[in-house]
Amino acid sequence: MESDIQFMERALLLAQKAAIQNEIPVGAILTLNGALISEGQNSPISSCDPCAHAEIIALRSGATQLGNYRMPGTTLYVTLEPCIMCMGAIIHARVKRLVFGAYDPKTGAAVSCYNIGQDNLLNHHLEISGGICEIQSAALLKNFFREIRRKRTLS
Repeated sequence: MESDIQFMERALLLAQKAAIQNEIPVGAILTLNGALISEGQNSPISSCDPCAHAEIIALRSGATQLGNYRMPGTTLYVTLEPCIMCMGAIIHARVKRLVFGAYDPKTGAAVSCYNIGQDNLLNHHLEISGGICEIQSAALLKNFFREIRRKRTLS
């Protein structure tokens, strides 16, 4: 549990960097046997790429680092519960374990809206742990969107 918190804290730093770049603040870390393999932060706006979610970036980089699109034994740490697209990529990559911070009641595909990865409908199942550093992850998102609304009101 202690290493989960350490990796989530690192993912939170990436999420903060994304927020500074006016991206939705989400960060992701991919590990294997407790070692950092890759990381990513949201960048769909700056990259003009709807698939540039933090999870996808971390998985793409991880596949390159490992030399394989399958990543058994890995753990993916994400500050926000993944969406359907990201859960699909996580399943295809054969990630062993997903750890996320804030729950996403509107689009969360790990447990909130869908149960992808544990619903026995697919051939790969993974361990899912939500709510790790949830308060910090949720606060970062709330503050980000509050600031966007404030700026919209001023203009």
